[in-house]
Amino acid sequence: MRPEDLERLLTQTMPYGKYKGRAIADLPGDYLNWFARSGFPRGDLGQLLELMHEIDHNGLSALLDPLRRKRQP
Repeated sequence: MRPEDLERLLTQTMPYGKYKGRAIADLPGDYLNWFARSGFPRGDLGQLLELMHEIDHNGLSALLDPLRRKRQP
């Protein structure tokens, strides 16, 4: 993981599916768990989804709070 990946969790959106357009950081845990069971997509998107799954699964979502506050006007 690179530090900029945390920022990308807030800026990159899901490009397809039920949650198309939603930030990766805002995807529900059940959806992330489904990817963990079924397999993450290849490439950059899959890496970000896997990172968000690890953060969510381990109860570390508060790590993103300072970045969220920084982005608010």
